[in-house]
Amino acid sequence: MLPRGGIGLSFRALVALTAREGYNTDMARYAVIGTSGSGKTTLARQIAERLGIPHIELDALHWEPHWTSAGDEVLRERVDAAIGVPDWALDGNYSRVRDVIWQRATHLIWLDYSFPLVFWRIFSRTVRRAILHEELWNGNRESLRMMLSRESILLWVLKTYWRRRREYPELLARPEYSHLTVFRFHTPRETEKWLATLKIA
Repeated sequence: MLPRGGIGLSFRALVALTAREGYNTDMARYAVIGTSGSGKTTLARQIAERLGIPHIELDALHWEPHWTSAGDEVLRERVDAAIGVPDWALDGNYSRVRDVIWQRATHLIWLDYSFPLVFWRIFSRTVRRAILHEELWNGNRESLRMMLSRESILLWVLKTYWRRRREYPELLARPEYSHLTVFRFHTPRETEKWLATLKIA
């Protein structure tokens, strides 16, 4: 397992340590975080597929039909049940359940990509989903009208991108999260190279 402090190591150092220590995926519980549009769900799904473990998508637990948010108690109950299994790969940033997820997780992957990349990804994804009328969670669909409203995911990214960059290092410095092995990737290429080091189940 990589040492605490991985958040400050270079990508090459992380890969070198992984190879030297012999990557241990026993009881592996991965939490993938990052701004909306960074690729959290895609990466968590890829980790789950490679390791043969469940994938948990927080958005699916949070959103009720008609874009209604689950209450705090309901969301925590759902999350508690979902992460009760020995291994998982989970994606999402919900602060309401961060404590229970991070305390149980063994690894945390922070996709800290540049703002232009993240914003382009969220913009193109939202337009695609709206045009194709893709169903997301519990019958919910994004629309061009929603994209231009006060509830726009684009505005959400503008509000949260820099805030998360400030908050995450402070949160990860807390003693209750000192057990986490932390990976902070700045480019998709770094993420892809790390993913390739995981053993396939």
